[in-house]
Amino acid sequence: MTRRLGWATLALLLVTTPAFADEGMWTFDGFPGQRVEAAYGFTPDAAWLDHVRLSSAQVGGGCSGSFVSADGLVLTNHHCVHGCVQQLSTKQRDLVEHGFNAKTRAQELRCPGFDVTRLEAITDVTEKVLAATAGKQGEAFQKARAAVVAELEAACAASEAVRCDVVDLYRGGRYHLYRYHRYFDVRLAFAPELQAAFFGGDPDNFNFPRFDLDFSLVRVYEDGQPAKVQDHLQSSPAGPEAGDLVFVSGRPGSTRRQLTVAQLAYERDVRLPEVLMRLSEVRGRLYGLAQRGPEQARIAKGTRFSVENAYKAFRGRREALVDTAFFAKKAMEEDALQEKVAADPKLKAQVGDAWGEIARAVATERDLRFALEYQEPGRAHGSRLFAIAWDLVRMADELPKANAERLPEYADARLPVRKAKLMSNAPVYPELEEALLAFALENMRRELGADHPFVRAALGAETPEGLAARVVKGSSLGKVAVREALLKGGKAAVSASKDPMIAWVRTLEPWGREVRKRYEAEVESVVTRAAERIAAARFAIYGTEQYPDATGTLRLSYGAVEGFPYLGQPVPPFTDFAGLYARATGKPPFDLAPSLARAKAKLPLDQRLNLVTTNDIIGGNSGSPLIDKEGRLVGLVFDGNIYSLGGDYGFDPRVNRTVAVHVGAILAALRTAYGAGHLADEMSPP
Repeated sequence: MTRRLGWATLALLLVTTPAFADEGMWTFDGFPGQRVEAAYGFTPDAAWLDHVRLSSAQVGGGCSGSFVSADGLVLTNHHCVHGCVQQLSTKQRDLVEHGFNAKTRAQELRCPGFDVTRLEAITDVTEKVLAATAGKQGEAFQKARAAVVAELEAACAASEAVRCDVVDLYRGGRYHLYRYHRYFDVRLAFAPELQAAFFGGDPDNFNFPRFDLDFSLVRVYEDGQPAKVQDHLQSSPAGPEAGDLVFVSGRPGSTRRQLTVAQLAYERDVRLPEVLMRLSEVRGRLYGLAQRGPEQARIAKGTRFSVENAYKAFRGRREALVDTAFFAKKAMEEDALQEKVAADPKLKAQVGDAWGEIARAVATERDLRFALEYQEPGRAHGSRLFAIAWDLVRMADELPKANAERLPEYADARLPVRKAKLMSNAPVYPELEEALLAFALENMRRELGADHPFVRAALGAETPEGLAARVVKGSSLGKVAVREALLKGGKAAVSASKDPMIAWVRTLEPWGREVRKRYEAEVESVVTRAAERIAAARFAIYGTEQYPDATGTLRLSYGAVEGFPYLGQPVPPFTDFAGLYARATGKPPFDLAPSLARAKAKLPLDQRLNLVTTNDIIGGNSGSPLIDKEGRLVGLVFDGNIYSLGGDYGFDPRVNRTVAVHVGAILAALRTAYGAGHLADEMSPP
């Protein structure tokens, strides 16, 4: 990974300068309008905020998007729908390689197990949650919180088209109930060739200048017809100029800017190094699979892309934390808060030994981490068949229970999403399944040891490769009808199933419950209770001037179109199509997508292609709309620059940059290179 400026330099800048106005991923009901007014002379009013919120979307499992027409058209990144495109591809029709353009709505293809949601309402439920958990510790706290959350979510979710989540903000300082409208029927309308969306490949990833058309279009349907969407973003083909105020509305996955020093040290010294090692190893396995032939390369491509992207992102996070000056800044911030707490007798009594409690819980987490990862894996093994079997076995035990007594992921409010994913007709690739599952089992044996009781129970006398091959090849869970029968048959059907994957998971599942129970009692509940007290003290001292850590929920950030310094020279904020053709070498990863190669004489070469802004984003913001102060779509977020990789833990707008596709480039490419003028006209009527 290319480093243009040392992390130590960045960290020193952070330590020696005050907070910047552009920092923060803010909730829509806590947006700092006065700060924007002071910095840019514009205050978004309630109507503006409501329109942008309702025009924004959560796409699939971990991306953002926006509604861009009244007929349910949704704009997001190509890499956000890559899984859908891959699942719709076949050996004879590779839509990833060649792209897809539905000339009519009848030709749009439904994405298996894919959904789009829109945040419709936010309600503060802090008092209800805190009242239910008051005075409780350990397992009692976990059960009380799970029960009140399940009750609130169930009362909110009036139908399967409504999803409700209780969101933990400020590390337990606030709890909000988010109500979403959910679209189950999502169909692919357009995707360019992968090479158009990822021109420059890994060498350009997290860098700038960029020359990518990382966009795709899907459409949401209701009752078999395109959904009618009142709030949607109008496109502004001219886009912004340098210095213009812009907003990013999306769902940043998570940040850890309010973690304690003990938690950050665990991230730096334990979790991140182990994650990087596993990603590096699985990348090698996938490369080996791809070498077996063209079809194996095709089925491994999507997972390889995700793994390579994750590796670079996690490496950037660790580079931030291993920098001594950066880490010293985090320690200074914690010391300052502790000093203020100690100076106030009332706060001191309320907070108690919260920092010490978290440090001791982190030590316990370190001891439990491998057991938790392998005994309670959920989807961590990478195998889709394993994940299906795990859900079926868990559901058989959980669904007969009262809603408030279930594990949170199986509460009534969350079941529609879970069942839809479970019943997805996405293809299952046995070779990929075996490779990923065998890798996970090898890691399990290595980390826990061959003599660990769980390892003996999981493997018996088999090798990881032999077990993976047996349960994958013998399983019929790739058939939706088989899953439907097992789910409908409940506990009796799952217990009687002779499917080898189901039978194997049945032996593992009780081990998962055991370690999960200990983790929740000794780590999660302790950290949550202590973090609540720290959050209360932070509120008492700083109020809501500080934004909450990102939680995978909708946020709004603000900033300006602006380049950044590189080796003493300014990097301009825009690239254009002329730069794309000048950069192309004809050899991967700088070879042109065929549609763009053919369109060179037709495309406006001076059309701006990509741009950078000072907006604060993190992973999960992929697909977020870039919006001007008039509430118009001017770009599509698809990346951050190399400096933004430490954004989990801090932010510096002088060098952290959001990277976006210019909306004018999207419209020009649709009309000129791809023969999809009907979609461009729908986004931006001529």
